[in-house]
Formats: sequence, structure tokens, C-alpha cells
Amino acid sequence: MTVVLLHGNPETPAIWAPLLAELGRSDVTTPQLPGFGCEVPQGFGATKEEYADWLAGVLAGIVAEHGPIDFVGHDWGGGIGMRVVSQRPELFRTWACDVLGLFHPDYVWHDFAQIWQTPGAGEEYFANTLATPVADRAALLAAIGIPEPTATVLAEAGDELMGRCVLALYRSAAQPAMNDWGAHLGPAATVPGLAIIAPNDPFVSGEDLGAKVADHMGASRHVLEGQGHWWMLGDPVAGAAMLHQFWNEAY
Repeated sequence: MTVVLLHGNPETPAIWAPLLAELGRSDVTTPQLPGFGCEVPQGFGATKEEYADWLAGVLAGIVAEHGPIDFVGHDWGGGIGMRVVSQRPELFRTWACDVLGLFHPDYVWHDFAQIWQTPGAGEEYFANTLATPVADRAALLAAIGIPEPTATVLAEAGDELMGRCVLALYRSAAQPAMNDWGAHLGPAATVPGLAIIAPNDPFVSGEDLGAKVADHMGASRHVLEGQGHWWMLGDPVAGAAMLHQFWNEAY
């Protein structure tokens, strides 16, 4: 059995380090989204469908060796992951996702996403970001909930390639694109699922829209009281306990 933890934006697998320590398992892998602190495959355009195809390939390789996985997706890792669950449910033993609200028909992209989805404004955003010293970028990440030292690690990983990938990814996901993904989630309901709800997350409408999507799919829900978007950094002890409980109850 293998646990797969997939990060999102603007992140690398570094976000999982505190949670990994609390999980206490040796069968965990943390893939790295192409372009997020690493290179991209030849011809990779960084659209949401290309990321889903990439992930399906990664997971198929793991499953061929170890069997179906327990998947945990955060931010875009959750969005991309749920697309693959809906397309290839046989790869998964369980899934857990903290962004189910993205798939609700009423979801509206947050302000940052709308900037990135706007030609010109998105390019200007990343040009200004890259012109900012790493220490200042880390301080901005800390201000939105990413504690040190992870904030500095992520600020150092942010480069021109990551910016290009973020723009391509979010522009491919402009509505109604996520509504369409949500309309095809049905097969994911055949796999035991968990909606991770962090009440202080301002980006994904978890308590409202995410809960509705979870209920529609027959998934479990777990509220991480007092936590925001980066719950795995804010309270890794509670995050690990939540996952252990879910896995124990699922099988």
C-alpha cells in the first residue's frame, strides 16, 4: 500500500514535511508537479488536462508495483487528483481532498486566480514577484498562512518557469472549465473519499460548496477547526490523526 501526497500552488513537496513526520509511515511518496521547482517534460503546456495526464501516468506506475493508492490532494494537487480519480478510479484505494468546492457549479475563482487568468495582468504579477527579494516574497507567503521555514523554501523555488506554469494552468481552468470537471466527478464516488475542510481557508469555499460536493458524492467530511489553506503546516498532528482515522474506517 502506498500513500501519495500531492501539493499545489505556489508550492513544492516541502509543504508535506511536518505531516510526514507525524504520519510515521515509510510508504509515502510526494510527487512534484512539473514546473513547480523542477523541469517540465518536453512539449508540456501546463494546462490542467496535461497535469491530469501526467499524474495518471505517475500513479499508474506506482499502482503497477504496489497496488491501489491512498491519495491526499491539496490545492491544485486536489483538483488535478480528483480529475484522475474520476477518470481512473481503479488506481485508488481512497482519496482525500481539501478543494472539493472548486467543482461546485457556483464556485467563483478567488482574486489571485482572476489576476492570473487575465492576459497582461498575470504576466505583470509574476514579473513584479520575481523582481522582489526572496526574503520579501517569503514574508508575503508567511502573511497568507505559510509558516517559516517553509515560506522561504517556497519563495526560493518560485521562478519564471513556475510563473508560466501557473498562468497556463489557471487560464485552462477559467470557468466554466471547473464546472465541467465537476460534472464528470461521478466515478470518483465509487472510491471511499474524504473532504478535508479547513474553515479559515479563503480560497476554496470548503465549508459551503465543498461540503455540498462531498455530500453529493457520499464522501466523509472532516473539519480541521481553526485551520486555513495550509492545514498540513498549521496543525500536522491533527492532520495526521484525521488521515489515520479515515484510512482505518475506510478499510
